[in-house]
Amino acid sequence: MPLRLRPSVLDDAAREGLSTSRAAYGARAAEYTRQLGTMAAVAEDDRLLVEAWADRVDGVLADVGCGPAHWTAHLASLGHEVTGIEPVEEFVTHARRAHPEVRVEPGSFQTLHAAAFNGILGWYSIIHTPPVEMPLLLERAHQALRPGGSLLLGFFASDQVEAFDHAVTTAWYWPVDELSRLLIAAGFTVLDCGTRQDAGVRRHGWIESNRS
Repeated sequence: MPLRLRPSVLDDAAREGLSTSRAAYGARAAEYTRQLGTMAAVAEDDRLLVEAWADRVDGVLADVGCGPAHWTAHLASLGHEVTGIEPVEEFVTHARRAHPEVRVEPGSFQTLHAAAFNGILGWYSIIHTPPVEMPLLLERAHQALRPGGSLLLGFFASDQVEAFDHAVTTAWYWPVDELSRLLIAAGFTVLDCGTRQDAGVRRHGWIESNRS
């Protein structure tokens, strides 16, 4: 039987886990930004996938866990109304300096306002969420979307849920089927999903779902 914890306990655990990953990313924010903080570092397949998703969303977007906000700025440059939301202070500072034309606010999935967005992009921003906390995160995403709103998740895919030593802090692999099951339990309808294996790197996964 899966472990079930009270929402208040999960909230406390999520805050503790977020604090740990926030400190780890804060310590390496400059390095991360240099290596991965531009669209030049984004795989072409990912760029096309996210752009096509954003074009299907009619309304306001949130890029949650936006990091240096390169995706936020890119989507804004294509004409989308988008807000970057990021828990790491160092990333927020960089994003506001590098992309003054876009709105970037401190926050996380846990702090999103109810029914605030038509689309949420969680592009690799869920990878440090422990499995026991994932249902609550997805519930928060569901609450933050307006009816019919869309959620696009990017993550590291595998055949089983398991932790691995990410360069910054512990991260988790997810099977597409298992994460889809949790999305459905949180009130989403899964529309499309897939994986991609590029040479020399971990397998990528993505799921597009709508708030039911």
